[in-house]
Amino acid sequence: MSDKQNSLAIPTQETVLQPTKIRKSSFLANTALILVVVALLTLAWQWLNTRHRFNEIEKSLSQKLDTYQALNQQSLALAKQAEERSTEANARTVILEQKLEESRDQQDVLQTLYDQLAENREATAVAEVEQLLTIANQQLQLVGNVKSALLALQAADKRLEPLDLPRARQLRETLGNEIESLRKLPQVDVMSISAQLESLGELCATLPLISERQPTLNAIVSKQNTPQKDNSSAIQNLSDLQKFGFLMWNDIKNLVTVERIDKPEPPLLSADHAFYLRENLKLRLLTARIALLQHDEASYNADIKAVNDWLNQYFDTKHPNTIKAFKLLKKLSGSDVGIELPQLTESLAAISRYKQSLEKSN
Repeated sequence: MSDKQNSLAIPTQETVLQPTKIRKSSFLANTALILVVVALLTLAWQWLNTRHRFNEIEKSLSQKLDTYQALNQQSLALAKQAEERSTEANARTVILEQKLEESRDQQDVLQTLYDQLAENREATAVAEVEQLLTIANQQLQLVGNVKSALLALQAADKRLEPLDLPRARQLRETLGNEIESLRKLPQVDVMSISAQLESLGELCATLPLISERQPTLNAIVSKQNTPQKDNSSAIQNLSDLQKFGFLMWNDIKNLVTVERIDKPEPPLLSADHAFYLRENLKLRLLTARIALLQHDEASYNADIKAVNDWLNQYFDTKHPNTIKAFKLLKKLSGSDVGIELPQLTESLAAISRYKQSLEKSN
């Protein structure tokens, strides 16, 4: 009993420490609870924040997806267009390849022709030069056209220029001498003189013959002069029969003209002879033009003199057209048409030797 009482009466250390332990455990529990609540709040805030950011990301991704879909549609359209253009380009490429092949074939043909021409280039040039020399010689000998012959020789010299060969240079020297000799010839205006001869021929067709000329009145009894008044006063004193005879005599005198002819009267020409005279006159002017082209001065002067003599002998020299014709004849007779034209013998001989050398080399 004593022990039991003693035990109840005296508190032990464990009894003293027990409330303290209880309070400490309560504080720890509260602290743990607060930490748990804070942790839960933190997790909730992070979840909400993450959810919000996820929504924004989802919205942004949705917008980007829409943009990508639009771009994808545009890309599909562009791809379709590109495919169509690629098809067209392929078709054009096929056509271009065909044309290119044709062009290559044509180029090959042209190259072959060029090679063939290049082989005969010298022979072709010599043939052309020979033809030009022939034309120049014909212009000189048949027509007397120095200008055309000079142009033909210059063309021949130009044709030989690409041939840088000794024999070609030698031929060009000969052509140069011929060209220089033609340039030194006196210039005759063949076109102007020929035009004047043609104009003279047209004018001569209008000239009247002497037999066709109207006579000039040297004495005509006029009824308006002073003696006429005296006669009229004298007529009044005459009888009717005398008056009638006097007036008839005055009328007969008015029909008579007196003309003095210094030259012997030319023979009257019939219509046929007048026609042949005019035709011979045209023929003389034509032969004068031919002599002009041939630079035959003797024949030219003879024809001009014959025309001048015929005009003086058969035609009315007082007619205005005849006077104009004489002026033209005087101008034409003073023209110097005689020129000694070269024969181009040196050039023709040189081109002949050139051809023979080509034939020997082949």
